[in-house]
Amino acid sequence: MKKINILDRNIYNRIAAGEVVDRPYSAVKELIENSIDAGATDIEIYVENGGRQLIKIVDNGCGIERDDLPAAFAPHATSKISKVEDLDDVKTLGFRGEALASISAISKVEIVSVTAGNAAWKITCDGGNVGQISPAALGKGTVISVRNLFYNTPVRAKFLKTDKKEEADITNFVTRYILGNTSISFKYYVDGELVLQSFGGGLDEAVAQVYGAKTLSQCYKIDAEKDGFKVSGFIGNQNFFKPNKTYQSVFLNGRYIVNNTIATAINNAYASYMMKRQFPFYVLNIGVSGDFVDVNVHPNKADVRFLDNRRVFGAVYSVVSSVLDGTVKAADFVVGEKRIPEIKSTSGECVNKIYSQPETAPLVMPYEKISEKPTSVAANDLPQSQDFDPTRDLTFNDYMPKQSVAEMTVTDGTVLPSIENYGLFKAEKEFREKERETQQKIDCKSCKFRGSLFDTYLLYEVGETVYLIDQHAAHERLIYDELRKKMRERNIVRQPMLIPYIFSVNSVEAQFLESNLQLLRSMGFGLSVFGYCSFRVDEVPVNLQDIDIGAFMDEILAQISSLKSVSVEDILKDKIATCACKHAVKGGMRLTEQEVDALFEMLDGNIGLKCPHGRPVCVALAKRDIEKMFKRIV
Repeated sequence: MKKINILDRNIYNRIAAGEVVDRPYSAVKELIENSIDAGATDIEIYVENGGRQLIKIVDNGCGIERDDLPAAFAPHATSKISKVEDLDDVKTLGFRGEALASISAISKVEIVSVTAGNAAWKITCDGGNVGQISPAALGKGTVISVRNLFYNTPVRAKFLKTDKKEEADITNFVTRYILGNTSISFKYYVDGELVLQSFGGGLDEAVAQVYGAKTLSQCYKIDAEKDGFKVSGFIGNQNFFKPNKTYQSVFLNGRYIVNNTIATAINNAYASYMMKRQFPFYVLNIGVSGDFVDVNVHPNKADVRFLDNRRVFGAVYSVVSSVLDGTVKAADFVVGEKRIPEIKSTSGECVNKIYSQPETAPLVMPYEKISEKPTSVAANDLPQSQDFDPTRDLTFNDYMPKQSVAEMTVTDGTVLPSIENYGLFKAEKEFREKERETQQKIDCKSCKFRGSLFDTYLLYEVGETVYLIDQHAAHERLIYDELRKKMRERNIVRQPMLIPYIFSVNSVEAQFLESNLQLLRSMGFGLSVFGYCSFRVDEVPVNLQDIDIGAFMDEILAQISSLKSVSVEDILKDKIATCACKHAVKGGMRLTEQEVDALFEMLDGNIGLKCPHGRPVCVALAKRDIEKMFKRIV
């Protein structure tokens, strides 16, 4: 009895679909690439219910011939390559011939298409079963409608995210296509509402449409050639950073990619200008000859393999670092007329040539570097192509060579926390620290107050021990604990803002904030949606009314890259500590006897406490130690 089965078409198409189309964004990606490869100059994208109910792509491309319509649903059917040698120099975004076959195997697809000088035709495919060709009405191009995605693969459907999260990932990819195909006009509709539009007016217009016109004024526009590579686009200046990596786009020969070698090169170039938890902004196009790169690495085509990683790393690093450092070579790289002032050494010698930079870029004044540039990571040490989700926000672990799991130092000198800082390890660590603090306790009734030193340190005598209590540190810690307790119990007084704070984010950040709206509101922040990818804050906790809301929101958005969901209480620790410090009695402030008694009573004998900044609240001095000082005993 034979045991090896030859799978039929329906089964192997569903298997293939698992690799090519794992989420709605995958289907959108494949269909947009088909439209671009068809020469479309106008593309409309429609999604409903996060792409589950409907994905529709309308383009004005060359169309599909009537006789080719059934073949469009066949596996490995493509018009983009015809022989094996074509794989050595792929010039189209798609080439595998798997997309439509995979999508049609797990959904209900309808194609309406027309070629120049011919009538329009329609064909449907339901779960891999191809229907008959019939006449249709269409002036130009192709309309592909995908309905009920994953309707016949319920297991896969269970693993989909919420509609909002799926929509955010689709939007994320649509913005990449707008940025990477700047001569094409795009319209993007979500549940019937137009949320994104570009007009095919070039990269400047595309960046302005996606990120806002103000972004251009904080970037350098570059157009460089280095070691056989073309590097062009926008990079943020030395003061323009984002709280996460969702503002980073790289296109290789027009294809959006996520590549470790390029990302590390750019990150290293910015390393001496970035502070902790900051990430550079860039939209870069990299041109390279087809025989130097292999795009046939993974079905999602989001990663590529270079013939020589060192050359790629060196070229990208050299261009970006030259522009940021203001070297002589940067004059050949930066586009525009505005000029950067000379940066002179202590001897008066000019260390950078005056060169042009974009009209839209701000005048960059001489600056001091935060630290010396680190040694560049060898490109060959970088991890090579591997299976990954291209919508995932890459961490430094992805960018850097593998080191100890417990601790890793990245290029900006930041040491990533060990595993003990996460989950149960962190909870247990905090519990033990709290337990250790409360265990160090004295009996208040046996304490005798002996006065104060320098109007700062309160002296108490217990048996043969003297305790010196820092009145500011003690009061600061008590206020801090009370504020944190109110935060935990959501017992917070809110302060309305006279002028609401309004800010905009990208689609990934918007979805992240929306998923944490209730948590932020419960912590005293009046945060609400204020249009598409825009939010408004009109209330803050009364104890934190001086908070820098912009910086606070950046800290919230930085959690996108973390290993867990946002914890506002942890983020607010520094803010609460600052508030406690401001409201606590100060060193040098003379307290009345009643105030001293009240403070000591509040302390409740917990001498093991530390202030929020880590300083001890109390120091003990034994009688024996004092007698040793005076050499009464040896």
